[in-house]
Amino acid sequence: MDVKLIALDLDGTLLLPDKTLSPRNRAALEAAAAQGIHLVPTTGRLYEALPAVLRELPFIRYAITVNGGQVYDSATRTVLHTAYLPLDLCMRIYDYLDTLPVLYDCYLDGRAYMRRDFYEQLPEFIYDNPAALQMVQKLRKPVDDFRGLLLKTGHDLQKLQFFLKNPDDRRALAQELNTRFPKTVSSFSMAHNVEVNHRNATKGEGVRMLCAHLQIPLSQAACFGDNYNDISMLKTAGISVAMGNAEPEALAAAKFVTATNAEDGVAQFIETHFLK
Repeated sequence: MDVKLIALDLDGTLLLPDKTLSPRNRAALEAAAAQGIHLVPTTGRLYEALPAVLRELPFIRYAITVNGGQVYDSATRTVLHTAYLPLDLCMRIYDYLDTLPVLYDCYLDGRAYMRRDFYEQLPEFIYDNPAALQMVQKLRKPVDDFRGLLLKTGHDLQKLQFFLKNPDDRRALAQELNTRFPKTVSSFSMAHNVEVNHRNATKGEGVRMLCAHLQIPLSQAACFGDNYNDISMLKTAGISVAMGNAEPEALAAAKFVTATNAEDGVAQFIETHFLK
């Protein structure tokens, strides 16, 4: 397969269940980069929240973050594309979320913040995945005056997210939120969360924008994903690969299926199909 760019979801895809990068996956990325292929982390995380082991890889230059809300060039420290949520819209969303039994946060200026009382309740909401709970706790700063912080900066939000105890409630709540606030799009990346972005912020749009910037045809772009927030790029890239542990909708959107993230499925596919 003729590939010039590979977009890689992280959690549930490139990273092992314990959120680390395996030696085999790292070696496969290095071999692909040696052939001139762009390796692009494509994630719901902030750029600053990418694992250090990825940010320090010399051959990774570009990143698509906050579900396509930002496309970043680390070599020039340039933001190539943004699609953020207006602050006034976020305040109205938070008013609505205050009527629901959920915990919410914000992604602002490269950091994630959460009300302190919400932060302390996280173990009650993410109760079945210790690695996910640890990641959420590590990446969020608890604050006493959440809304005051947002109003003081006055900046648009890169993304907001909320957590709920019952995963079966996610779809209905996400649909209701997008109906009430049509400038938003919602997706999921773990069992107990709903991620809310500007409607122009999707991983698929991020892949499209970066390919245009690099003058790479979408037919020569590949992507790997496992969850709902990966579906847009699985439908956009010319070569789309779902992990063996992927959600049914992600499997349906992909053209190929590889092994699970625990089995180095990314490396297996790269070794078999992309390396000369």
